Amino acid sequence: MVLDNIAVPGELENLDIEEDDEVELVDMPSWTSDRGSKVLVNVDSFGAVGDGVADDTQAFKNAWNTACSTRQSVFLVPPGRRYLINATRFQGPCADSLVIQIDGTIVAPDEPKNWDPNLSRLWLDFSKLKGVLFQGGGVIDGSGSQWWAASCKKNKSNPCRGAPTALTIDSSSAVSVKGLTIQNSQQMNFVISRCQSVRISEVLVSAPGDSPNTDGIHISDSTNVILQDCKIGTGDDCISIVNGSSAIKMKRIYCGPGHGVSIGSLGKDNSTGIVTKVVLDTAFLRETTNGLRIKTWQGGSGYVHGVRFENVRMEDVANPIIIDQFYCDSPTACQNQTSAVKISEIMYRNITGTTKSSKAMKFACSDTVPCSSIVLSNVNLEKKDGTVETYCNSAQGFGYGFVHPSADCLSSQDNKDAELAEPITDDISSEDKYAELAEVITDDIIHTEL
Repeated sequence: MVLDNIAVPGELENLDIEEDDEVELVDMPSWTSDRGSKVLVNVDSFGAVGDGVADDTQAFKNAWNTACSTRQSVFLVPPGRRYLINATRFQGPCADSLVIQIDGTIVAPDEPKNWDPNLSRLWLDFSKLKGVLFQGGGVIDGSGSQWWAASCKKNKSNPCRGAPTALTIDSSSAVSVKGLTIQNSQQMNFVISRCQSVRISEVLVSAPGDSPNTDGIHISDSTNVILQDCKIGTGDDCISIVNGSSAIKMKRIYCGPGHGVSIGSLGKDNSTGIVTKVVLDTAFLRETTNGLRIKTWQGGSGYVHGVRFENVRMEDVANPIIIDQFYCDSPTACQNQTSAVKISEIMYRNITGTTKSSKAMKFACSDTVPCSSIVLSNVNLEKKDGTVETYCNSAQGFGYGFVHPSADCLSSQDNKDAELAEPITDDISSEDKYAELAEVITDDIIHTEL
């Protein structure tokens, strides 16, 4: 039993995500120099007005067609202007070494009734790109307030329906996004779907804490994605990772307000959900409604396997650590079902801070498909005005080092060997026994709820 337990953290300890940068950042002077290698494609040269009133959609489309078909080009949205753009698809494949430089502000129409019904779930959609760099100090503003007011989560008399995502990168590879601000999205702010090798850094995502379904960065069906140095505050998950995603690394993330960092939801409508190899290393969560969350619906299938949350500080967070296999984001009660997404090999290490919930850790797992190999190491969660506890249902695992609140409600994989699997304790002395499991990792260097 002890050997089995040790093997699990060993895999989690060694879980690392490659961080090879496949797209080089481009400096502004190289475009403006007479001898510069870049071809500047300025949207203003194609008739964009940039007053925030005139419709600049066609000018953007024309500029895109030129930039996409020209090697070494820079699609430039210049600073100091506001460009009103309707829902648009920007499609590749494009010629080599395209840079999308956004220094101005791109704004969406604010009236939902005028939205193109053929593009009801997107606003700025980029697809089939390879080796493309998005960068700049500009803003993508979804003008979402009227969409939020029409949400069934704001007013139960409203119909529940989807709304556009502000920025989508779909079916692409070797893409980098650096420095942009994405705000006030109609629904999700930034979606990465069906992509490989994506690097997102120094991105700011912002929406009011009461704006419904405004996930910050949503990763779906994608592999080898790195988010680092991002600040996210929204009305939903700061980061959500859903089906078909693996090798996801999040580093130096600020989250709040919002619903925390989530894997899921998975398994809705008896679907299959698979998420593997996820690392969150170094994060600060402030006043979020959840902290580190895995959420699955009853009746689903698939698995969440190989996840490590570490070096996370929380301040006044509700549900700091939560696995919820009875997730039900529905106006009606969800039916009890026996099948479930299997959750295993989940590590929480160096997690500290304050909780608003008396249940600082909650492992609500399926009775028929229990959670297994949950590992806790050096966890210290306190409540400012009361005591804290851990809730477990059908959850198997263990802890080592200091674990507070105590997680001895986690069961061993084999009850008859319970005495060998007992390092779920507040006792510091157990740290020596498992010290070899807690070696510091050297770093090479962030869903849908309707």
